[in-house]
Amino acid sequence: MKNFDLISKTQLALYSLFLSVLTFAQDANPDLDVDVDIDKPGSMDGDWMSNPLVWVIGALVFILIIALVARGGRSKD
Repeated sequence: MKNFDLISKTQLALYSLFLSVLTFAQDANPDLDVDVDIDKPGSMDGDWMSNPLVWVIGALVFILIIALVARGGRSKD
């Protein structure tokens, strides 16, 4: 019976902590002073590494190289 009381008190304490964090997160006023920096599409000013298309093509090339190396290691009978 004591073990159950300890678990329920621990759960109650964690639940209370979660609710207090949740209500504290909603307490602050939102910061509406937004500074947006928009670059022209197609400009490659050195920020090309953040383009998701570069990462997708790079991953596909990497997977293709791994597949070719793995396939080339098989013995041909």
